Amino acid sequence: MRLTRRRLLAGAAASALGAAGVYELVDQLSGEAPPRPVGLPRPAEQHLLDGVSVIVDNNVEVVLPPLHHQLVTADIRAGDVRSAQRELSDALDELDRRYEQTPAGLGLTLAWGLPYFERRVPEAWRAHAPHDRRARKPALLPAVRFPSDPHETLIEENEVAILLRSDSLDHLAHAAGVLFGDLSLFDVTSIRRGFVGGGFGGRRSLPKNVAMAAGVPGAELIPPSAQLFLGFTSTQKDGLGPRLIANHETLGLVDLGPRHYFRQGTSMHVSHIFEDLEAWYLNFDFRERVATAFRPTQPEVSEGTLTVPQGPKGIDTVRGIEREFKAQGRIGHSSAIQTSTRLQRDHVAADGT
Repeated sequence: MRLTRRRLLAGAAASALGAAGVYELVDQLSGEAPPRPVGLPRPAEQHLLDGVSVIVDNNVEVVLPPLHHQLVTADIRAGDVRSAQRELSDALDELDRRYEQTPAGLGLTLAWGLPYFERRVPEAWRAHAPHDRRARKPALLPAVRFPSDPHETLIEENEVAILLRSDSLDHLAHAAGVLFGDLSLFDVTSIRRGFVGGGFGGRRSLPKNVAMAAGVPGAELIPPSAQLFLGFTSTQKDGLGPRLIANHETLGLVDLGPRHYFRQGTSMHVSHIFEDLEAWYLNFDFRERVATAFRPTQPEVSEGTLTVPQGPKGIDTVRGIEREFKAQGRIGHSSAIQTSTRLQRDHVAADGT
């Protein structure tokens, strides 16, 4: 069944009407969080989240991320940067004392944008900015438009983005209250909330529950226990790197300067993605969805499989992708990600990673 333009526009309108109440439904439909380890030491890196659970689905180890996340972008309101730093540091210390840095507690990652460095601390930025050794450019570059971006796409210039993650919506609400209610440091520019998982072990997942309750067009087509709206499992353990691999210093690809100011830091990409569930499930049969999400020549996958194995032996190569594209005129999502993010050769970091 193909979508007509009229059906597509009608679906988009219904989705927009239901969007306002979606996150109220999340609170009602979250269900129980998976068992999580507790009592873990706090890592030096904010972006790490220890205490995640691992299950086996379709003979594949799957990491269970926090059920909920909230990304808040903002600009700095305070004129006195030093004073603002002290206030923010005190607030972060308060949250650190209250919550473990785990899904059962609270993951809080504070990311400063290029506009912050250039507007607020330009001299310090020039002295300490990390540089990409391969590209011979700064490791943090201005955002740019892509050819595929819609005409109305706006490039944001936020000074800060704060990512909150937890199995508990109460924890997220408390942290947001401390940072954006108790403090008067930020002018919030956007709040982006999300949720994932909750459906393993035969239960109906959070994306499925929320989409159905909100009347999102195409919700009935989502597999009942799908981790994501598009049906497949994303967080396979074999597809994730070692816990410190994202650190600037781990692979030796970033020049941190004489004082290594950004050691144990990393970069965070923020973007918007629009998903049309009806188009995905009605215009593509299962085999086409597998080919699009993974690779056109993905070995045969049984109808209805959600966790498609993506182990080391199944990793695609640049030459393989070129052959597939010449033969079929398309490239799978996982294939493109694998060749752009996987190391071309083995590398052992100074810390053993």
